[in-house]
Amino acid sequence: MILTTMDRHMMVRTLLSYAFLIVVLVIFFILIHYLEHIDDFLDRSAPMRKIYLIYYPSFIPNIILQVSPLALFLSAIFTTGRLAQSLQVIALQTSGVALQRLAMPYLAVGLFVSMLTFFAGGWMVPHTNQTVLSYDQLYINSRAQHLYVSEIHRRNDPASVVTVGYFDRRTSTAHRVQLQRFKPDGTLLERVDGQQMMWQDSLWHFTYATIRTFDAGREKRQIVAPLDTVLKVLPRDLARTERDIESMTIPVAAGYVDALKRSGLPDTGRDMVGYYSKYASPLTNVIVMLIALPLACRRRRGGQTVQIGLGLLVAFIYLAAQKLTEPFGYTGEIAPLLAVILPHAAFLTGALAALVMARK
Repeated sequence: MILTTMDRHMMVRTLLSYAFLIVVLVIFFILIHYLEHIDDFLDRSAPMRKIYLIYYPSFIPNIILQVSPLALFLSAIFTTGRLAQSLQVIALQTSGVALQRLAMPYLAVGLFVSMLTFFAGGWMVPHTNQTVLSYDQLYINSRAQHLYVSEIHRRNDPASVVTVGYFDRRTSTAHRVQLQRFKPDGTLLERVDGQQMMWQDSLWHFTYATIRTFDAGREKRQIVAPLDTVLKVLPRDLARTERDIESMTIPVAAGYVDALKRSGLPDTGRDMVGYYSKYASPLTNVIVMLIALPLACRRRRGGQTVQIGLGLLVAFIYLAAQKLTEPFGYTGEIAPLLAVILPHAAFLTGALAALVMARK
């Protein structure tokens, strides 16, 4: 597709409005977050210098990812609305330019922003989120609740199971540990007991362990101190929080969800939804651009105010649809992948239908 002067004009105005709205929304959300949690910071004696210079600067990339679809949608609504109110859209249609052709620059901007947010959300933002989550855990504890830290059972592989009485996430230390290995027929072959197992240099390190071997009804006992062992179970598999997936890049998250499936845990829905959202969320930027053109291409009484109001209403419904379907994926009532893609598919279908049925 050859870009015309009008295409470039629409793209530049949309991107400039998008950048302006990103700055405004980031400032707004940081201000709201600070006012909401300033009491938590003061009650827990948080170092305010670090809060201002480390925590909130690390928070900004994640905020940009969250508000990007809204900012892009409103910028497209604003740009299209101004063209419609000044009769430029009607002039273009009168000259034979179809409305679907006018969607091309918007689609190009949406794809550009989607690619940026995909790579940022998949590889860059998780690193800054690690800082955010560590501060949240220290000073806003309610935002990072532990799901499992005691009486933990994980499948290491088809022939072995790890049992942990308590896991200390801060020191990566497991207490009251049992590693059981089984024969193909399901009978117990070996059991390793240890009071403490620490994660050091990518290995699990027992300070003191008792190895019990079972053969033909007889038990052989051996005491080993220390003992290093390689397990497929990692520290992140022993104590999970609701937001762990946010601090993982896409390759790490893929390995994490595979480990959860291998462990046989029944409540992995939240993690699966978070993982699939890393792929689906960037598509929102494309979908909102397809919605914006048919929504704002007509002149309306009330001008830009009505256009922006309609845009906010549609954006709210889109966001609400995503938040309403995700809990069904958490609980397993519907497949996590379906819970993620259902609202996007519905709004994409509606956007394409509106664009096809729009007047030429």
